[in-house]
This record gives sequence, C-alpha cells and structure tokens, in this order.
Amino acid sequence: MSEQCNHNCGSCGESCSERTEPQDMRVPLGKLSSVDKVIAVVSGKGGVGKSLVTGLLATASAKQGQRTAILDADITGPSIPKMFGIHGQPTVIEQGLVPMCSTGGVQIVSMNMLLPDDSEAVLWRGPILAGVVKQFWSEVIWKDIQLMFVDMPPGTGDIPLTVFQSLPIDGIIIVTSPQDLVTMIVEKAIRMANLMQIPILGLVENMSYFVCPDNGKSYQIFGESRLEAVAKEQGLKVLGTLPIDPELAAACDRGAIESYPRDLLQTALTAIANIPAKKS
Repeated sequence: MSEQCNHNCGSCGESCSERTEPQDMRVPLGKLSSVDKVIAVVSGKGGVGKSLVTGLLATASAKQGQRTAILDADITGPSIPKMFGIHGQPTVIEQGLVPMCSTGGVQIVSMNMLLPDDSEAVLWRGPILAGVVKQFWSEVIWKDIQLMFVDMPPGTGDIPLTVFQSLPIDGIIIVTSPQDLVTMIVEKAIRMANLMQIPILGLVENMSYFVCPDNGKSYQIFGESRLEAVAKEQGLKVLGTLPIDPELAAACDRGAIESYPRDLLQTALTAIANIPAKKS
C-alpha cells in the first residue's frame, strides 16, 4: 500500500494487498424516470464550445424524432437555457422536479433555472456542486428519454468525476479547437475517460474554419487544424468540424439555436445510434 493512499480504491490505479473491488457508485433514477442512453460532452479546457456542441446535438436528435434531454452539469457556468431561449423556473411536484421543455421538444434542467436571477453567481464548493449534479439525475422526472446529453464543465475536477461515477455514461464526445493546445486538451480528456472506463465516441472540432461570404473560400482563422493527426495518434474518430459562423452565434445569443438550419454533426449522431442498447 502506498504511503499516500487515501483508501479510495475506486479512484486508484495501483494494485496492492489491501485493494478492494471498486463499488458501484451510480445513483439510481427516480421511479418515474427512464433514460436509455447518456452521452457526456467534455473537454480538457474551457471556451472550446462544449455547450454549443451539446445544443446542436440535442437539437438534431429532437428533429429526428427522439425524446431528447440535456442535463446541464456546468453548475457555475450554465449557458444551455439561454441558448434555447428558456426562462423562468421548472415546476416542482411531489414526485420531483419537472424539466423545462424547449420549443423543439428538448427537456432541459440547468442551475440557471433555479436561480432568482440568471446572472447570479454560484459560489459553492466542490462537494455541494457534485451533490446538485446527482440531484439533477435522481430527483428530476426524466420521463421516457431516449437520448440524454450531459453538458460538462471544463477540466477533470469534482463535477466530471461525479458525473462519470454517478451516471451510467454510455460514451463521451471530446470537443476541441484548432489551437496548439488541442493535443493536451484531448490527452487530458482521454486519460480521464480511460481511468473511468468510459468509451470515447470521437472528437468534434469547433471554430475549425470560416467561410468568407464575399468569395466563398474557407479560412483557418486559428491556424492549420491538427484534428486528423491527433485523432489518428489516439485511435479516435473525427465526428465533425464546426465553422466560425456569425449566423449560429446570433441564433444562440437570441435563444434560437433550434432555428439554425444546418446539420453539422450527423456523424456524431450516427456514432451514438450505434451504441448497443443497455441490457434490460
């Protein structure tokens, strides 16, 4: 046993004489809830567009007729409600909290819905934040959801660890950007996923290019992308690239992401659809 052992075998990769099998720490759903597949959208750093990718995936899924939900696990920096134009607070009944529903039918729960003012700062420590994420899973009535997306906070801290341990994550999608940090970003996310034994579905690159409206040419504003090379090095699939698109940015700002006409992430949805169904 290591001198620095914290006796938490579930977060330890060492093999020692006192090691015990990791316990199943998953939190059960409420009695009225049903969720078939859970996909986490992650990154090793902030500002790369996880919420945007989450919103586009959920919008496309709902348009295809699937009962879709978003659990916004970015407790201190939630942006999903604004992106979908959702205001007000969800209904609370005896059995639990009822998610709010977007115009396109996406069921959503986010910390911003529970604050008296959506600009109010959430100044909580890690254990409390992690507890809220568990409550979003177990105390919200997720009724007949076929596909849930979890919008994760950046990094590998308390909340990502809680999500991976407490929710039955079927796979993760890693969001990157073209900057030189992409390799480090991907490697951090990969290592955490591997430690938690969660499948990685592939990579999505945001801010990949800009199409000039005057000449129709594509320009790589942030430099040449290394997405394909990094994906090959890590043995991962490329699930899509997103442009720098003022029309998309404007749609998100006015709460109308569902009105954006382009389908940019069909490959990602196909990868999700190919995940084997859970055993009953």
